[in-house]
Amino acid sequence: MRKTAAKLLTAAALATSLVSVASGTAMADPSVVPATQDIVGVGSDTTQTVLNQFSTDYNAYLTGLGDTTSPRLYSFDATGSATITAKAGTTAFARPNGSGAGITALNQTSPSVLPIDFARSSRAPQTGDLTTDIFVGFAKDAVTWSAKSTGSNAPANLTTADLKNIYNGTYTTWNQITDIAGYTGPNVTIKPYLPQASSGTRSFFLKAIGVTTLGANVVTGPEENEGTDVALNDANVIFPYSVGHYVGQVYGGHSSGTDAAGVLSLRSINGVAPLTASNTINPTFANPTYGRTLYNVVRNAEWTATTTKGIALRNIFGTSGWICTNGAADIASYGFLTIGGCGSTTHI
Repeated sequence: MRKTAAKLLTAAALATSLVSVASGTAMADPSVVPATQDIVGVGSDTTQTVLNQFSTDYNAYLTGLGDTTSPRLYSFDATGSATITAKAGTTAFARPNGSGAGITALNQTSPSVLPIDFARSSRAPQTGDLTTDIFVGFAKDAVTWSAKSTGSNAPANLTTADLKNIYNGTYTTWNQITDIAGYTGPNVTIKPYLPQASSGTRSFFLKAIGVTTLGANVVTGPEENEGTDVALNDANVIFPYSVGHYVGQVYGGHSSGTDAAGVLSLRSINGVAPLTASNTINPTFANPTYGRTLYNVVRNAEWTATTTKGIALRNIFGTSGWICTNGAADIASYGFLTIGGCGSTTHI
């Protein structure tokens, strides 16, 4: 295994042309039941599609090297069947939906440890996370708000203060918004929506706009990044959205089923557009308030170990691992930005 690990790290820089988005369509849930030694993840809706592509390309990379023994990479979507069987010979468990749920599953010890090795997370470490977890960064995203592309009562732009007042219940009708030049809103009720409770996008967005207590009119429920939800087809709805995931859906050709922008389009905050003219994440918008690092969360004890699993985790997620040396094309195709310090770790 150590010989294979060394081979992976030295060959990685030469293999980019062998593994790219063109190598095949990323699967949703794995098409096979992963083996006991394989590296398996769950969690964030925002990063599920790019991790699926990483899985396809990384496993093809190993095959291209003639490596039939190293652990393969697999990732289960946030939604789908009620339960999943993560590895061969293990018991099915409830599918984790969202960053928080993925991290909770990674750390579950009672009634039994779940057979997963990493959690996808679109949020940074926060109070309540375990000090034994390591968050490994791999890309950058941003979060904005969205509304119907046509027929919406919302303006094209809102300020951070407007969003805070909408989600804490201070503003309940459009005509209360008076700080947007050229906008005169109707005296009609605003319908602020949020994704499911364990969503990393939800927790990031609420922190960014400074809301800790939700207004009584805030509705929780739609799956994040799914503008196809019928509840969102309303002239008065606003809904937070991953800018990168939207780019992947609309401009990267990665919409599938309900995982699509649907009727929604992205809106500006503080007069700054979330997209560039070439329909990529606007680096100016992805500032410290609305820009975020995307992570894969692992257990520190496994990350630092010299075991087969520890070596595999670092070969995939580490600074010199496959994602950081070969994953740039996948990251861009799925709408995100590459980052300096890919593979760097942080924790509580």
